[in-house]
Amino acid sequence: MKFIYHVFALMALFISSSSIAQEIKPATPNASPEAKALLQLIYSLSGKYTLTGQHNYPAAADGNSQFAAGYSGKTPAIWSTDFGFAKAGDKDSYLMRNAMVEEAKRQNKLGSIITLCWHAVPPTANEPVTFQPLPGANPDALASVQGRLTDQQFKDILTPGTALNKQWMAQVDTIAHYLKELQKAHIAVLWRPYHEMNGNWFWWGNRTGEHGTAALYRQIFNRLVNYHKLNNLVWVWSVDRPTRAGMEFSNFYPGNDYLDILALDVYGSDFKQDYYNGLLALSNGKPITLAEVGNPPSPEIMTSQPKWSYWVIWAGMVRNTSKKQYEVLVNDSRLLGRDDAAYINAVNPFRGSFGLPLLSLNKPADFSGGWVLNEDKSTPGSGGAGNLAHKLKISQKENEITIQRSFIEEWQDDRITDEKLLLDGEESKSEFFGAPRVTTATLPGNRDTLMIKSNVIFNRGGQTSTMTTSENWSLVNHGKTLLIAQSTSSPQGERKITMVYDKE
Repeated sequence: MKFIYHVFALMALFISSSSIAQEIKPATPNASPEAKALLQLIYSLSGKYTLTGQHNYPAAADGNSQFAAGYSGKTPAIWSTDFGFAKAGDKDSYLMRNAMVEEAKRQNKLGSIITLCWHAVPPTANEPVTFQPLPGANPDALASVQGRLTDQQFKDILTPGTALNKQWMAQVDTIAHYLKELQKAHIAVLWRPYHEMNGNWFWWGNRTGEHGTAALYRQIFNRLVNYHKLNNLVWVWSVDRPTRAGMEFSNFYPGNDYLDILALDVYGSDFKQDYYNGLLALSNGKPITLAEVGNPPSPEIMTSQPKWSYWVIWAGMVRNTSKKQYEVLVNDSRLLGRDDAAYINAVNPFRGSFGLPLLSLNKPADFSGGWVLNEDKSTPGSGGAGNLAHKLKISQKENEITIQRSFIEEWQDDRITDEKLLLDGEESKSEFFGAPRVTTATLPGNRDTLMIKSNVIFNRGGQTSTMTTSENWSLVNHGKTLLIAQSTSSPQGERKITMVYDKE
């Protein structure tokens, strides 16, 4: 199954009679059908809807997005991540790139829009580097994302044939490899290089003139588009708020031919109307967006600034906004998540044109997360809670669910069991206290109830007996409570219990 942007690839054909479709010209010559369709989608949203998005640390896969969905009540439509720069084991590790590509492909299938950025390594160093300069570091050999290069070093990066220019090309070529993997998979990417370029905190930022930041942006555009022939990128030019003199947007504008979308980063809910007006005036009719936010804009801000096409909450900042505030936001019809009817209804005609399965308004229940047994609300029967898992850790992805159960052992550490099941009824073989067990799992009907059935065959003294267990799992209380109704049949008789788990 191909990414949702294949669904959009015929969009221009369906609406080519519109003036917008005729005016759109991607920055990338010979842009792929997926990239053209993605850009068309962004144009069509402008002034009507705003897509929700969530950034994920490179090592987190979609962990940040999952948290955002559970906390805010709306699944982000945009999945964002970074190519990383840090050492192994760090949340920003550059060694996670292969896994990131695979996660991007998975997000494709789920229907998420992909946006990528890169906290680029300075050409004065090799990967990995730190985020900020270490104490006592050599200022002439910058080995961190933040910090300042000398004027000569920056000029050398932009000068063909110099050692720093060759090192820069090698680093960009490394990233191009992963972007090509996404191109092969027909995945369009909202690509945001050298973000917050009007700020002076990153090594690439806040340089004006012939050998300035805008020239570096044009250089990476030429390297990826003209040298590597990447045509799946929608180019997002990204700045920060002009909070002081020298950060004016126009000082860093590379020109209309090098970008598709203009983006602003906003932290501290600093959504001044002047920022919006200034970016809009510079856009020449191109879409504008909020590439990073610490807090999403309020409904009042969206009313006065209606052309933000999407916003992406930065990783670890979901809880900067209270749940009460999210309740107001998710009920605003202008905001679209991945599961919203307006989004799905817009996508399905194009999916049908390609013969792809339609997205459903009735999404299958997702039991992912950590769960803690609520003994007071459970009915464990005569056996008490001692035989019940007091904690569950569940990961559900597409057609697979992994269940880790923790049982309290009063004389030693918890007993932990792990089980991986396919959700199509395929048999899974394991052991239950040394006896063979066969388990199946399905999401039948409207797919809001998980059914797990298992048979255990005991052989004792040459005699066999069978224990059959059926479990019906369902989510209530807006996904915050997991109910498991269990029925067991064995030679000892019938037993019915109910387990209630609260989400951690």
